[in-house]
Amino acid sequence: METRKRSLVKAVIWNLMGLATMTLVGLAATGSVTVGGIMAAVNTAVGFACYLVYERVWTRISWGRANV
Repeated sequence: METRKRSLVKAVIWNLMGLATMTLVGLAATGSVTVGGIMAAVNTAVGFACYLVYERVWTRISWGRANV
């Protein structure tokens, strides 16, 4: 079983990568660092919350796990 701390660290790292990517995409799409940054921040906050819930739900599902 995965610990909550591990799920949190994975989510933070994943979202930092997404924040950087979305900032660049937002900048390219709008030409504005501010608008691109706001878009990235909102996307990251929503994605972070969704990812944490997703990971915690999957820790409770035994389907597909090998008994080692």
